[in-house]
Amino acid sequence: MPYDPPPYLAELSLAQVAEQVAQRQLPPVESWEPEREGDSFMQILPDGTWLHEGSPIRREAMVRAFASLLKRDESGQHWLVTPFEKLTIAVDDAAFIAVDAAEKDGDIAFRLNTDELVVAGPDHPIRAAGNAETPAIYIHVRHGCEARLNRSTWGQLVEIALAQSGGAEVTSGGETYPLVPQ
Repeated sequence: MPYDPPPYLAELSLAQVAEQVAQRQLPPVESWEPEREGDSFMQILPDGTWLHEGSPIRREAMVRAFASLLKRDESGQHWLVTPFEKLTIAVDDAAFIAVDAAEKDGDIAFRLNTDELVVAGPDHPIRAAGNAETPAIYIHVRHGCEARLNRSTWGQLVEIALAQSGGAEVTSGGETYPLVPQ
């Protein structure tokens, strides 16, 4: 089955972004509690590269499929979850990478390295980590998993912040998020 990625964020209105998000049907990972546990022998590198037994997974469709099964528990452990088993996966920084951002009707939409779209707000808060000299900005995606903004997306968010508030914070989904780590 051919894969059609969503259009560029710049080409979409907020209503169209919301429609794209609503159309994506994800497995009900949150309701699965399999008894069988193991290790997936997989790792997600800080640049978003997925490895299996040390070799890159080159098929983007496989990465998108695995990404839809991700969950992070309270201890910070990431899991690939199916109805039958859950397998640990090593995540060096964040499970996803935010690769594009755009402000739409006062909200901020992000595109992830898996072509998913996320709109920042109460269900998808932005978090500033690191320190003032080397900040790391994350957005919550789902099931405890986050996306780290890559350098160009961080630049886009800074431009949005400058336009919105003069610099140190952004507002989306009725929430205000600081961009400087506390």
